[in-house]
Amino acid sequence: MNFTLDMKVGDNKPVDVKTTSNRGFTPQEIAKRCSDRLVSVSDTASPLIRDQARAYKNQMEQVIAHYMQEAIKSDRTTLYNLLKSQGHGDVAEIIRRL
Repeated sequence: MNFTLDMKVGDNKPVDVKTTSNRGFTPQEIAKRCSDRLVSVSDTASPLIRDQARAYKNQMEQVIAHYMQEAIKSDRTTLYNLLKSQGHGDVAEIIRRL
């Protein structure tokens, strides 16, 4: 079950709350949130500008998700090596298989 709450508080600063149930956020979900914060375009903007901005935002989202996945793999490699070097080969193997 996902829950989303959008509201505005003082000085029109948007507040955006998202939750997940029994899991963390995926790289794709975080990348979408990131691109939403970095790029916004009005629905009333000229179609050419609006379409170009939305295409750029979608491309940015894919790039962010890719590099987040790379960071996760790299971190798991670091954890694997640390656990293995400290004699926790069984736990290291669980991490490696994730």
